[in-house]
Amino acid sequence: MSDLTWIDAALKSARPQAVAALLRYFRDLDQAEEAFQEACLRALKHWPQQGPPRDPAGWLIFVGRNAALDDVRRRQRQVTLPEDDILADDEDAETTQAERLDSSHYRDDILRLLFICCHPDLPATQQIALALRIISGLSVAEIARAFLVSDAAMEQRITRAKRRIAESGQQFATPGAADRAERLGAVAAMIYLLFNEGYAASGGEAHIRLPLCEEAIRLARLLLRLFPAEPEIMGLTALLLLQHARAKARLDVDGAIVLMEDQDRTLWDAALIDEGCALLDKAMRHHRTGPYQVQAAIAALHNRAKRPDDTDWAQIERLYATLERLTPSPVVTLNRAVAVSKAQGPEAALALIVPLAEPLSGYFHFHGVRGALLLLVDRADEAREAFDRAIALARTPAEAAHIRLNLDRLQKNG
Repeated sequence: MSDLTWIDAALKSARPQAVAALLRYFRDLDQAEEAFQEACLRALKHWPQQGPPRDPAGWLIFVGRNAALDDVRRRQRQVTLPEDDILADDEDAETTQAERLDSSHYRDDILRLLFICCHPDLPATQQIALALRIISGLSVAEIARAFLVSDAAMEQRITRAKRRIAESGQQFATPGAADRAERLGAVAAMIYLLFNEGYAASGGEAHIRLPLCEEAIRLARLLLRLFPAEPEIMGLTALLLLQHARAKARLDVDGAIVLMEDQDRTLWDAALIDEGCALLDKAMRHHRTGPYQVQAAIAALHNRAKRPDDTDWAQIERLYATLERLTPSPVVTLNRAVAVSKAQGPEAALALIVPLAEPLSGYFHFHGVRGALLLLVDRADEAREAFDRAIALARTPAEAAHIRLNLDRLQKNG
């Protein structure tokens, strides 16, 4: 592993805790991000020679804080800052001083920042987009894909959210119990989208994006400790565990996507599956069904099947129908169509997705699913057109390669 590779991995892993702590110090989103970026530049300068610090997040917090304070002094701006008795200008002392930081002081700042970003004064889409950008460092393009909107539209949402937070210091206060309960749904949604970005982007980028999945699971566990009797948070945590359990089987040795029906199920993590199923069972005993519990139940049915032929597609289709009622969405309907094709045949599935052509016109998976269904009913020309559109919308080389396999089949049979 090259110097830049291990440093990049360390910086990405430390970003959530470091940015959250720097925001707690400076109460300014832009300043916190700038301080973190400056700390990253210094890490790129010093770490290759000195090696990684024992606590990379603590190092970045200390160095970023000092850099920001130095910048404040240079510009002679008067700001209210917390007392700090370990400031030093000597760069050689940075690592030694940083090691003295107690990680317990900032380890849960990220969860605190999630609740701050998810303030009810902000629209829900801005809450989640801001949290994904500030805490997890996802690009505007990555967040836009998660929301199925243009990059420009997402940039505007994030800019508005940051401006609104900057105009009021009240949002930076630690939320109390009542506020946390009010914001719980938005925080759960952010964690879910964070996991999905890592899960989807792992096709061809597994070494980069799987840590996003692991961070989302860590946050879900923290959230569950705050709300131990909330069945939807149990369901969310179960869902992430059950999905992540299949991670090692999702790509082959060449980085190509392996469909679930073709995966080596001995690679699935049995411990994560057992933990996820136990959490799901506990959630369902509360008899308050929610979307995360339904999705976890679907994942559990897949994971409990010893062989692809053992999958209970009829039950999965019924669960997707329930999910449609709870959270109507064209993406949910598309997933239900896949289950319908397995349980009732491709013709029934094709009829189900006809109304989705317009709302999902820019969605890679819609055209991939449609092409596969058309292929099953021998409508080769339409299938080829759908696969071409899917390739044009592919986000990773692995996605494009998977669709090209279907096109190769068409050419051989044509």
